[in-house]
Amino acid sequence: MDPLSKLIAAWKIPVGKWGKSVIDFVVTYFQWLFDAFKVSFNFIIEGSTWLLLQIPPVLLAIILAGVAYWMRRSKPLAIGVLVGLLFIMNQGLWKETIQTLVLVVGSTALSMAIGVPLGIWAAHNPKVWRVMQPVLDLMQTMPTFVYLIPILILFGLGAAPALIVTIIFAMPAPVRMTYLGITSIPKPMIEAGESFGATKSQLLWKVELPAAMPSIMAGLTQCIMLSLSMVVFATLIGAPSLGNPVNKALANRNIPLGIEAGLAIVILAIILDRVLAIQAGAKK
Repeated sequence: MDPLSKLIAAWKIPVGKWGKSVIDFVVTYFQWLFDAFKVSFNFIIEGSTWLLLQIPPVLLAIILAGVAYWMRRSKPLAIGVLVGLLFIMNQGLWKETIQTLVLVVGSTALSMAIGVPLGIWAAHNPKVWRVMQPVLDLMQTMPTFVYLIPILILFGLGAAPALIVTIIFAMPAPVRMTYLGITSIPKPMIEAGESFGATKSQLLWKVELPAAMPSIMAGLTQCIMLSLSMVVFATLIGAPSLGNPVNKALANRNIPLGIEAGLAIVILAIILDRVLAIQAGAKK
């Protein structure tokens, strides 16, 4: 290297050491809080998984197909859901699919519960959005391994840390889409509501949220897909999911197992996407 480059490299900013100091401080004084979260989330996730696995697989597949039909009144969709689930059952991946489904549904629900209010807050407060935007950019561009390392240190291995890292990874989507939906509402619509004497709360619930619902639903489908991808990847920190057979296939060069697990993930993704994507389209 040239002398200037050597000088710059010689004075290394100890960002890694600073980050380790922060994590050490948090672990020292707040480990009890992270342990409480871990125990609570593990209880909910493992309990939900155990409950679903007590239902005969064929019966549960029929119930899920019925739910799909009830949501969309589409016989082809319900039949497709049933056939897809029966295929997963046939491949011997039913337990892993249920574990994945529980984690995806849980992380999506919590991501939406946190993300939608944050999007509403940012849409009504430009200063909040200016602060929030670079944080969301950081969350969406940060490599996945960077998420896993601190979560692993703070929460250890298991389903709970996988749920938490998935929420962090997927939450920017509903925040952005909710913000976009509310800020895209035509001003005459807002002015019409105000002219009828609507309060801010009434405007939110009766004007803004209904008008922004297609965008919020699009954020929901994005959140589901992001959650599914992270849940599969989070097997590296002990997440029980369809990522486990994928990792086994990679480690042992087991091509048949890799194809079977990959198809199961694709089928689950299509089922979740088509049911909720069509639902979002129906509300437009």
